[in-house]
Amino acid sequence: MRITQGTFSFLPDLTDDQITAQVQYCLDHGWAVNIEFTDDPHPRNTYWEMWGIPLFDVPDAAGVMLALAECRKAQGGTQYIRLSAFDSSYGWESLRLSFITDRPAEEPGFALERQERAGRQIAYTTRAYSAQKPEGERYRG
Repeated sequence: MRITQGTFSFLPDLTDDQITAQVQYCLDHGWAVNIEFTDDPHPRNTYWEMWGIPLFDVPDAAGVMLALAECRKAQGGTQYIRLSAFDSSYGWESLRLSFITDRPAEEPGFALERQERAGRQIAYTTRAYSAQKPEGERYRG
């Protein structure tokens, strides 16, 4: 199962050239770019770990791509890596773009759990199969 989150979730994973083009687009619009990673990409897990600090004053995409390469190297293909762009202009002040750049080779997916409650109510929740293993060991063989 392929986790789909963010702006380009309906497309195949972007190449480094395509990521560079998106980063340059963000920088050309004055948006701050940051890199985040996690081993729990549950849809409600919005708080991923930040890689370094947001890149506010980077003049071109090469600086962001260097930081992304360092994050990739440190995470060793065991984490999801996401790139986000924040627009701090008055009246907007929120995320403009966010997409997954890297993912583990194998994605175990999610289970949908049905719960029957009082009054014949039925509730559903999702649980990541990867969360059955301890943090840091979820995508290691």
